[in-house]
Amino acid sequence: MNRLITIITLLMICFAAQAQDKNGCLSKEQFREKQKQYLIDKAGLTDEEAEKFFPLYFELQDKKYSCNKEIWAKIRKTKESNNVSDTEYSRIAEDVIKTRITVDELELEYLRKYQKVLSPKKIYDIQRAEMKFSRELLKGAGKHKK
Repeated sequence: MNRLITIITLLMICFAAQAQDKNGCLSKEQFREKQKQYLIDKAGLTDEEAEKFFPLYFELQDKKYSCNKEIWAKIRKTKESNNVSDTEYSRIAEDVIKTRITVDELELEYLRKYQKVLSPKKIYDIQRAEMKFSRELLKGAGKHKK
């Protein structure tokens, strides 16, 4: 559940930044470019590797965003309603887990695609860099709140 929350939080920060672009925040494109450069640097990708990898990477991010967007819409709808039945809460709880499974299946599908363009070491380095990028982003978001 924590993984899903982190992913959703990052996606929300990304798209909130896009919506707040007038206030000096990053647009979706700027965010992705920053993320791309971070991953290239940390994983040591060549230009050729990056050219093959990032279209797949951002395709996956878009699919994950769509999955998570649907579940957040259900959660928001429930939050706004005053009379939600236990059955509805159970259904949403199950949908959250199904969404997490779907996202994990997408991750596995794309891992196999990545393996066609990158070495296992580079994929591992990208996974580590993603986690570091997420932590740095969340730390930065916490600083802006204060």
